[in-house]
Amino acid sequence: MREQIPVTIGERSYDVLIGSGVRSSLAEVIRGLGARRVAVVSARPAEWVPDTGVETLLLPARDGERDKNLATVEALCAEFVRFGLTRDDAVVSCGGGTTTDVVGLAAALYHRGVPVVHLPTTLLAQVDASVGGKTAVNLPTGKNLVGAYWQPAAVLCDTDYLATLPRREMLNGLGEIARCHFIGAGDLRGLGLAEQIAASVTLKAGIVSADERDTGLRHILNYGHTLGHALEVAGGFTLRHGEAVAIGTVFAGLLAGALDRIGPARVAEHREVVEFYGLPSALPEGVGAAELIRLMRRDKKALRGLAFVLDGPGGAELVHEVPEHVVVDVLGRMPRQPIGRLVEPSGLHGTGAPVA
Repeated sequence: MREQIPVTIGERSYDVLIGSGVRSSLAEVIRGLGARRVAVVSARPAEWVPDTGVETLLLPARDGERDKNLATVEALCAEFVRFGLTRDDAVVSCGGGTTTDVVGLAAALYHRGVPVVHLPTTLLAQVDASVGGKTAVNLPTGKNLVGAYWQPAAVLCDTDYLATLPRREMLNGLGEIARCHFIGAGDLRGLGLAEQIAASVTLKAGIVSADERDTGLRHILNYGHTLGHALEVAGGFTLRHGEAVAIGTVFAGLLAGALDRIGPARVAEHREVVEFYGLPSALPEGVGAAELIRLMRRDKKALRGLAFVLDGPGGAELVHEVPEHVVVDVLGRMPRQPIGRLVEPSGLHGTGAPVA
């Protein structure tokens, strides 16, 4: 199965190709851009990178939060200079979500912007990081605090890459798929993995097409992310992004219930969906509410006090000025588990159907 999903934003429009072997389209994409040379930044073995059809510089990268910083962006841009890359050339990322973010930001900043093509190789990157043009790196004080909007020229989600992923990395991506249940994708639990990817990308493409710069509707893509990002930072990134978002999704359901935005059945549905995918739903032990609230106040959406994307009668929306005492109470009512038990890979429910 191959799908072509358009992201429609005027002259910055592009397609997301999903399916087995779609990475072989890279040379055609590069040819369409008119690039004479390409810098490929890859966190994967050289044989994973398809032929670009032009002179190519292959730069190694590492997935993971430790390299998601401005120093890595600067180092990449310095390599682009040495290679003689111009704004008529192109950059390609090949790796997971952190590589996609770092390479995307480097492409946005180098010569004030060069075309970038993403080859996401993890489930998390395919369903989320590679689509939509948000690029960012971390500061010691918080996650994704420095970034830019830079839409890719194309995204090639080759599902063959996913066959190599360890179970925990698959769960990492399922965290983003689970939260789609509450922001308009519907129930994806009965679908095969490729269909889940396509449904998640279709949802995000529609939202990005309507709100490229995150001024309104696009906020809902951050469902579960406010607490999720805080948990990542507070735990020194022991939790993977999708794991933290899954916990944040359960919290978002409880918080919406505490604010009388949704009823008990919908609150319970948050935990049911998250646990169906084999994801954690409890808070890690040893992380206090005060620390989490301090980190959540730094969230980019928190313009006035604490802000969360929450479910409600009209669907998910950004809610400002959520009372701190309510947040503290909800955090206190959530179960806690040792971090080792939270991150122990469990069954991959809902993904038994073939990828392609």
